[in-house]
Amino acid sequence: MNVTSTSHEAAGAAGEVIELLEVLWEHGRDAVSTSPVSASQLRVLYCLDRDEGMNLRTLGELLGSAPSSVSRLCDRLQALGFLERLPSPVSRRELELHLTRQGKKYLSDLRLRREEALTATLAAMPPKARAVLGEGLRAFREAAEGATAARRLNALEEVDRSA
Repeated sequence: MNVTSTSHEAAGAAGEVIELLEVLWEHGRDAVSTSPVSASQLRVLYCLDRDEGMNLRTLGELLGSAPSSVSRLCDRLQALGFLERLPSPVSRRELELHLTRQGKKYLSDLRLRREEALTATLAAMPPKARAVLGEGLRAFREAAEGATAARRLNALEEVDRSA
């Protein structure tokens, strides 16, 4: 079996698992709030949680979205009380995006509910299978983060060339 077919098999299996996780994720999100955020808004919350204080342009690059779309997403999150725009200490022309205490609590509660659902599922697995899964997921995260960092670097290089 070659690397390509093994990668395709793993991608297929991962796709099936992701579909199952989406179902678990939705149960967690429904349990957290009577007004859950959309999937796009949730991605914004995740980005800001990882990199607090970024501006709209950087967020748009991370999401691969147009500035107007990102601005509307932030408008909705601000209306929910999950996000605030603050003046940048570096540039008077820029605003920084920050999660509010309410936004952080929403993410914390959501993660707790989702972790509870995952823990119950993982507890049903044999210990050796859990260990192998954990190792595989760590490697997957490292590969995905490396790809994201490379895309971000490429985007910054393009901005530098166009300036």
